[in-house]
Amino acid sequence: MRCLILPGLLTVALTSAALADEVTIPTAQGEVSVAADPKVIAVLDMAAIDTLQALGVMPDGRPNELYIDYLPDVEEAAAPVGTLFEPNLEALAVLDPDLIIIGGRSAGQLESVSQIAPSIDMTIGIDLISDAKARLSAYGTLFGKEDQAAEMTAALDEKLAKTREAGKGKGSALMVMTNGPKMAAYGTNSRFGWIFDATGLEEASNGLKGDTHGDAITHEFIAEADPDWLIVLDRSVAVGEGGQSAEATLKSPLIAETKAWKSGQIIYLDPASSYISGGGYRSLSTGLEQLAKALNSVSEN
Repeated sequence: MRCLILPGLLTVALTSAALADEVTIPTAQGEVSVAADPKVIAVLDMAAIDTLQALGVMPDGRPNELYIDYLPDVEEAAAPVGTLFEPNLEALAVLDPDLIIIGGRSAGQLESVSQIAPSIDMTIGIDLISDAKARLSAYGTLFGKEDQAAEMTAALDEKLAKTREAGKGKGSALMVMTNGPKMAAYGTNSRFGWIFDATGLEEASNGLKGDTHGDAITHEFIAEADPDWLIVLDRSVAVGEGGQSAEATLKSPLIAETKAWKSGQIIYLDPASSYISGGGYRSLSTGLEQLAKALNSVSEN
C-alpha cells in the first residue's frame, strides 16, 4: 500500500510545483500564463531589451543590430537571432529558448516564433508611459524582481512629475521627425504623444493623425503652426543612415521666424533611444530628463 501511495503523492507534488512556477502577466495580447523565471530568453524588441537590461536580466538572443549605444554588454553576451522585423527561426531553434519576447516591429511574428518556444508580445503602444510601466511590472513578476521593478517605477514617476512641473506655462510644441529632407509631425494621438502627456505642452497644430508615419509637413506648415517649442527627432541618425541632418532640414527663413527658433527652444531628442527603443526604461528615463532640463532652462512665457 505504501508503495502505491508514494507515486501518487509525487505526482501531486510535481503538479503543484509546476503550477507554482507559472505566472500570469499582462501583454499586448492580453493576460498570458508562462513559466516563471525563464533561464534562456530571446528578445526581438529593443524597448524590451532596454527595460530588461535595466532590471538586470540579460537576454540570450537579440536582434542582429541593436542601434543603441548604451547596450554593448547585450551585443557581446547575446546571440543574434534575426532583425527587428524578421526573426531567424533557425537561429532561434539552435538557441532553444525557454521564452521569446517580441514587440513593436516584430509583433507580427508572434505565431511564427511560437512554433519554436512559448512567446509573448510586449509591444508598447500609443499610451507609451502607461505601457512602459506595465511592461516593467510584468518583467518584475516574470523574473522574480517585483521589488526592484516597483523602485524603478517610482523613479519614473518622480521624473515624470518633475517634467510636468517644468512644462507648466511653457506654451505649445510641435513634434517633428526628420528623415533626410523629409519631415513629419506627430500629435497627442501618436507614437510620440507621450511627450505632450509628460510635459503638458499644448499642441501647436491640432488634428494631426495618429498614423505611425505621422503627417508629412513642410517649412510653411511649421511657420504657420508657430510653436513655442520644436521637439525634433532625426530618424536618419537613429537608424545609422547618412544624408541631410535634422538641423539642415529645419534651416529655412520660414522656420527662423517662429517663436521656437527665435527663442532657441528646440529640443533634439536622442535619436536611437527615442526611435528604436521608445518606451524602454532607460529610453524613457533619459527622454524625461532631457525634456525637463530643456524646459527648466527658460523662464515661463
